[in-house]
Amino acid sequence: MPLEPRAPTVLVLDAEPPPRLGRLIGRARVEHTDADGLTGRLPGADVLLVWDAASRAVRRAWPGGARRPRWVHVAGPDVDHLLRPELIACDTVVTNARGVFEQSVAEYVAALVLAHAKDLARGLTLQRSGEWRHRETRRVAGTRAVVVGSGPVGRAVASALKALGVTPAVVGRLPRTGIHGPDDLDRLLARADWVVAAAPLTAETRGMFDTRRFGVMQPSAYFVNVGRAPLVDEAALVRALTSRWIAGAALDGATAEPPPDSPLWRTPGLLVSPRVGGAAVGRHDELAAQFVDLYERWAAGRPLRNVVDKRRGYVPGH
Repeated sequence: MPLEPRAPTVLVLDAEPPPRLGRLIGRARVEHTDADGLTGRLPGADVLLVWDAASRAVRRAWPGGARRPRWVHVAGPDVDHLLRPELIACDTVVTNARGVFEQSVAEYVAALVLAHAKDLARGLTLQRSGEWRHRETRRVAGTRAVVVGSGPVGRAVASALKALGVTPAVVGRLPRTGIHGPDDLDRLLARADWVVAAAPLTAETRGMFDTRRFGVMQPSAYFVNVGRAPLVDEAALVRALTSRWIAGAALDGATAEPPPDSPLWRTPGLLVSPRVGGAAVGRHDELAAQFVDLYERWAAGRPLRNVVDKRRGYVPGH
């Protein structure tokens, strides 16, 4: 199919598997690049699809005063790693993949809560050693949770926990109907059985789960981070677990892949995983379809969905 006259150029920062963009044939000039080639290709692009959503290449390559894409879409929920000052200050629109990952992350949190409450890790250990040992496990219904982050992920997590009989309290940037503000956080942490971090990474949230916050929690509390890794002071978490300030924790994505000698591998009661909460089968097709739908809106001059407030670093709530 021949290209439309003056068809926009869509530049894709690649990752495997590549996106399926067949619906754009004849409507856009789709070009591909890796991180090394991004600097030279950006000025010629109308749209940049950051398919490699974890890449920091955009921050390094973004042109200052030169021609630049009018729209950048990130095929992931996080954009803090590409928002350099020149991108924040310019009129380029940034969107993200809000709407694709929320349910999968919520299911993963529910699985972690149930696995901890029902002592599944110990059960597997006993089975491997051939021990038939009766033991009691914890009831989930009737417990309390604090979910820090009032965006779609936080709300989906709260809904999943509520379905298990847990009473969730959601904490957001500002208090509003059904949402607590930051001033309530310590009070809620002090009586929570489950604490889930699902907030965006901002100057205010970076390192918010530190020695003081872990000290506020109950000794029976279980902590889960499904937000950005820098929300958590990892050294403080290791101390809290080894000192038994809290009962257990899960980090779905550490600040970096832990080296073999990292204490994260050996800390009792800690589960580390490489951002698998949102890695549901079929997500790549959903991400590609979402981008094509957004492209059709953009090409028609209609307002885009999932527009990031570049100064805040996330899509504002409603």
